[in-house]
Amino acid sequence: MTRSSLLHQARYALRHPDRVIPHARRLTRDLWLRLQSRDHVDYYRAVMRSDTERNPDRAVGSKSREKWLKIGKAQFDYLVQHGLSPEHRMLEIGCGNLRAGRLFIDYLSPGHYYGIDISPDILFAAQQTLADYGLQDKLPRLTPVHDLRFSFLPSEHFDVIHAHSVFSHSPLHVIEECFANVGRIMKPGGWFDFTFDRTQGKEHHVLREDFYYRTETLVELAGRYGLTATFMEDWELLPYKQSKIRVRRAVR
Repeated sequence: MTRSSLLHQARYALRHPDRVIPHARRLTRDLWLRLQSRDHVDYYRAVMRSDTERNPDRAVGSKSREKWLKIGKAQFDYLVQHGLSPEHRMLEIGCGNLRAGRLFIDYLSPGHYYGIDISPDILFAAQQTLADYGLQDKLPRLTPVHDLRFSFLPSEHFDVIHAHSVFSHSPLHVIEECFANVGRIMKPGGWFDFTFDRTQGKEHHVLREDFYYRTETLVELAGRYGLTATFMEDWELLPYKQSKIRVRRAVR
């Protein structure tokens, strides 16, 4: 049974009656935003604007500042344990308000961090994070984007590309757009880590905000664009709901 099924939603409502009214408000808001939006990116940018106005930490999926700090450190520790070095050049897709980015920026050499996000509003919050943590001299670049074509970025420039909780909010055509273009900007020997909401049953979405994919779907899709994808088993040992895949350019 998927989370989008009416039966699942009815059972969930019976178990959590206190969440019914907030869910109804979210459903009404999302419907209104979809009616005003041209496409999914435009719609989700509006979602982020609404969520950021309330609380930037919650907008990136952290219910408290404690959770924000904990999840950011988990992302940072994982990449460092898997080979991230200060001299690497890093692109963070969906950098948000720098939940993990503040740690990457502090660790990397000045000018080696590049963050992009579809939401200008969350990037304003990211600027405040830079000021709060005194990271201005590390010269990070923060850029709003409309798509994942990366057409404004140089070829073979980034050692590490990172996207946490981005594909969990993306329909398949957005993920495919990323796969079609990410190989060009990745250095030979570099890698791209991303998380996703994994299902072993029917692929589905909830309110077109949360998307659930089978691992094999994303592995096969990456392969169409000359990328080799590996499911990161050790990430599964950590206490986080999303799964992780690492993508590299295929050796020719």
